[in-house]
Amino acid sequence: MDKPVIILGAGGIGKAAYEIFQSHHIIIYCFLDDRTELIGTEINEISVLGRTDDDGYLKLIGHKCEAFVATDDSKLRRSLVKMLAERRKVIPVNAIHRNAHLSASSLISHGNFINDSAVIGAGVSIGNHNLIHSGAIIEFEAAISDFVQIGSGSVIGSGVKIEDQAFIGAGATLVAGIRIGKSARIGAGSVVVSDVKAGETVFGNPAKIVEL
Repeated sequence: MDKPVIILGAGGIGKAAYEIFQSHHIIIYCFLDDRTELIGTEINEISVLGRTDDDGYLKLIGHKCEAFVATDDSKLRRSLVKMLAERRKVIPVNAIHRNAHLSASSLISHGNFINDSAVIGAGVSIGNHNLIHSGAIIEFEAAISDFVQIGSGSVIGSGVKIEDQAFIGAGATLVAGIRIGKSARIGAGSVVVSDVKAGETVFGNPAKIVEL
């Protein structure tokens, strides 16, 4: 990647993304964030210059700069990705930690955040705009769709299918071959031994449905 990166989001994911890009010697142009109290501040000497819809900076994306969307708010992440596609005709770049372990046969699309010591196994398929946190393990031939969040230390068994916008809490274990439906939520530390339907929330060992 030759162009500097503008990071949309100056929270925890944004700070982690900054460190990932810095480790690859990629220049950070600036942060953009909608929280008024952050605008004009600095993160590791990189300024938060404006809001995420500020055309003065957005016009640089796709021309002089790349973009990365850095928020763990799934709805906001989808909104920002859509805005970049419509207004700038661009897809955000990946932020992949240099200490992540990626199989040569894995397939990784765009806009993903893959943090320190994550392991992506052989034949794994990862879609767009997912957050894969530190130490998560995704075993061979698992398939992750779009806008999925996988917590730190989670283990995703071989052949598991995770559909759009699912949330997997930290330290969860998903046994081989199961399917996690769209927008399903898996509680932290849970052990999931069977399919989870779209929109369901499960928790425990073994994981059971939680009525919200």
